[in-house]
Formats: sequence, C-alpha cells, structure tokens
Amino acid sequence: MDERFAPRPVAGWFYIGAIASMLIMGLGCVALVMHVTADPRTLPLDQRALFEAEPQWVLTASSFGFVAGLIGSMLLLLRRRQAERVLLVSLLGIVVWFVGIFATPRLRDLLSTDQIAVLVVTLGLIWTIYWFARHSRQRGWLR
Repeated sequence: MDERFAPRPVAGWFYIGAIASMLIMGLGCVALVMHVTADPRTLPLDQRALFEAEPQWVLTASSFGFVAGLIGSMLLLLRRRQAERVLLVSLLGIVVWFVGIFATPRLRDLLSTDQIAVLVVTLGLIWTIYWFARHSRQRGWLR
C-alpha cells in the first residue's frame, strides 16, 4: 500500500489554508461585483476601453469561476469531499476567462504588463487552491 495517501490526522495548517482560500475567492467575488455594477461613463478612458472590449462570455466565465470558487472554499472549510470537484469547476471557469481575455484581440491589446501579471497571479492562486483541495482529499482530510 502506498503510504503517501494513507488517511492522516488533519494538519494544523489546514484551516489556515481553507480560510485563506475563502478570502481569496471572496475577494474575487467582490471584484466581480464591483466590475458588474460599475458605470462605464464614470471610468477613465483607458479603463472604459477595457470595459467595453470585454465580451459577455468572458465575464460569464469569470463569474462562474469565482462564485464556484467561493462555494468550493466554503466546502473545503467544512471538510467536504465535494470541495475538490467544485474547485475544479472553478479552475476551469477561470482558465476559460484567462484564455478568453487573450483570445480577444481588442481586449488583449489594451492590457498593460501589470494587468497581465495580476491575471497570471490570479490563475496561479486558483490553481493552488484546487491543488490544496486535491491534496486534502488524498490525505483523507475531507469527508
């Protein structure tokens, strides 16, 4: 039997990781609400151009990814097995969002280097949260 995946007691840092993942996904949801409720007429010209260049399906993918991520993080905090699947759905939504941003030439051309860095870090964080859920399931910490 492979000892790496034998059930183990829950690590002391598990809850810190679960709360951190909930905070990250909650922050994504807050940013999403701010984006959806923003009035393009009140934005600076460069931000307005980005806002208007974003296709609806890209916004829908990010909405799906961040909301599913928040739900998955809550399930992770409650130590439920479904957290891994829900966080996989979240990761897929964020990947579609990421690809959609770069697949839309008008939107891609308007992005600054800092904005691209934020997108890459966001994708990395969400992948890490999914990995954490997968690791937790393999260790037997989720029921």
